[in-house]
Amino acid sequence: MGDVLAGIHATWEFDSDSVLIRFERGIRTPKLFQALRERRVPHEALASVTLTPGRRGTVVLHAVPRPGADPLMEAAAGQLKDTCDPYRLVLPAERETLAEYYADELRAALTTTGPPGKPEPADRYLVAPPPAPLHFKAYDGKASFDGSKVSFRWFWTGASSAKWKAGDQRFGVPELCGVEWRSPEVFDGYLRLLRRGDQEQPAQADHDPAAVVFGLGYGPVHESLPFAAAVLAAVRTSGPAPALDAGPVPVPVMASARRDPADIAERIRHLGELHEAGLVTDDEFSAKKAELLAEL
Repeated sequence: MGDVLAGIHATWEFDSDSVLIRFERGIRTPKLFQALRERRVPHEALASVTLTPGRRGTVVLHAVPRPGADPLMEAAAGQLKDTCDPYRLVLPAERETLAEYYADELRAALTTTGPPGKPEPADRYLVAPPPAPLHFKAYDGKASFDGSKVSFRWFWTGASSAKWKAGDQRFGVPELCGVEWRSPEVFDGYLRLLRRGDQEQPAQADHDPAAVVFGLGYGPVHESLPFAAAVLAAVRTSGPAPALDAGPVPVPVMASARRDPADIAERIRHLGELHEAGLVTDDEFSAKKAELLAEL
């Protein structure tokens, strides 16, 4: 094809075998798009293409990736808001005819097989992950990834006593079998490394030395999600991966124990910050506070 379709926050370049998505770097552009900069998406990575009415006089061209084709979307696990979906191109309604033409061209180029509504999973990642090195600041520590290992360096102001006792952590990619990312835009967000073998991991991320927890201003989507995707891609290429249809990798759980009162006080303080910022409702604040106090 070789044509260009410019939308809001992004431009799509249509090549004979792929789509190159270039994201703008403006103040109104979602920070995740600015962090990604650009992404080349092979036609074989796509399951379907739709064009639907958008909000306020716009239309949305949406390319849906196949399961397992993009480490970023696999790490996100459906938690991204529509406005941060890198596969959505928002256009003024007057470009609907032009957008429909490109949608038809893309549909004709798709090579996906499988039953309708259930595209065949990709056997490998087809979209390149964000490149290492990557790092971000979590609530309880700094996470770094150099392409071969993940390091967690704990902060004395946020890390639990369990993490201080374990010390700073370093995990080689071959030690891992996956990554679990829970969006920082919900309470108790975290990034957890899933380890191979039968090693038990605490249920609570703030007690797990293989996890960092997020919070208000910590581990934002545009930093922690590309990080998770890069680690996930490295893990997938380093050894056999779990079957895509087998569901999430089970995380062994240690028997729960009574938590340190200092940890509870710190979590309540953090909860209060979220409440004051308007990210947690009065009812949610009261319920979670009562839940934390019950653990003493």
